[in-house]
Amino acid sequence: MITMSHSATVGADVHAAPKAKARNLSLDRARTFLTLVVLLHHAVIPYTYFGHTDPTSWIGFDIVVLATDSFFMAMFFFLSGLFTWPGIARKAPSVFLRDRLLRLGLPFAIAALTVIPLAYYAIALRQNPELTFTAFWWKTVTVGPWPSGPVWFVWVLLAFDLTASLLYRVSVHLVDPINRVSLRGFERPVVFWLTLVVITTIVYVPALLYFGGNRWFEFGPFSVQASRILLYFAYFFIGVSVGAANFDHGILGADGQLPKSRWLWVVATLIPYCLMWGMIYIKREILGNPDVQPHWYQAIYGTLFVLFSAAILLAILAFFLHSKAPGPNLLDRMQADAYGMFLVHYPIALWLQYALFDYEWPAIMKAAIGFVLTVLLSWGVTAALRKIPGASHVL
Repeated sequence: MITMSHSATVGADVHAAPKAKARNLSLDRARTFLTLVVLLHHAVIPYTYFGHTDPTSWIGFDIVVLATDSFFMAMFFFLSGLFTWPGIARKAPSVFLRDRLLRLGLPFAIAALTVIPLAYYAIALRQNPELTFTAFWWKTVTVGPWPSGPVWFVWVLLAFDLTASLLYRVSVHLVDPINRVSLRGFERPVVFWLTLVVITTIVYVPALLYFGGNRWFEFGPFSVQASRILLYFAYFFIGVSVGAANFDHGILGADGQLPKSRWLWVVATLIPYCLMWGMIYIKREILGNPDVQPHWYQAIYGTLFVLFSAAILLAILAFFLHSKAPGPNLLDRMQADAYGMFLVHYPIALWLQYALFDYEWPAIMKAAIGFVLTVLLSWGVTAALRKIPGASHVL
């Protein structure tokens, strides 16, 4: 049972010198699983209504993409924040900055100049078969557009980490309120879920109404979806707060109620998800699929979006916290390479789709081939890159 002393010592524990901890197997597996979800998302999206860039499609992939797009990046930011506060406490500001620039800034710069142009060249070549890569690359970096693809996550995470470092210098107690909610979540996960829903509704729904769902802030390769930037920061900072102190006695405690109530969280996930599809039906069949949705529609859909995102976050973590398998399983073997796979997979996925485009095969077959090969090739490329001296410190 959680006692009042746990909550009362949050501030003291944040001040205390962080103790060295063994890796959290459940969270490592959740991160690696989430990386595979990203690869799956990019493997199937050409065969959907949302991103119909291939002659074939399958409604089942629309079901997948609606779910993944509604939670996986927010969950990445939450997981990325979990060990940020203790990490800042252990290091001098200059050391923390250096480590973040090495781990995030350098990969982003390299990927923006190499991986991303190589990925989008596959799309450009479909439109203009005579276009050379040199000409495409030069136009991308000098004239634009210079899309960042999925690696936008890396520079945004760097910005969030630096923001957290500044907030830590202001006051280490900024994380205390949500950390206390995390402690209450050990026995009552619904309290944490409600807090997450309230915060994310406040930061997301007004932004969605103001910017709409399709606007991006863009400056060269630096881009982020306008309506979601505050949502992502909320997930990140809530993750920071959860991981700041008393981790094992909070919402992510392996012996808490969250893993014990995992199937209830599946139900809590399915309800808003099904209602989101109901809203999509209204948009397409009743409203005539307008380019600009009415504010009432966006407000309802945005609320369902945050309800689903918060519920599926807890549902996924509940299952990984419940699992006691010692391993090593496939996720454990892939864990060290997962970050590199995230960075290098996009051109592999897009070039496989380019190669499969002209084949009159079912969408399921194309997507299955694309997903499996994207996983294997990105894993192999990452493993090879990590053998370069010093590369393992970055990848």
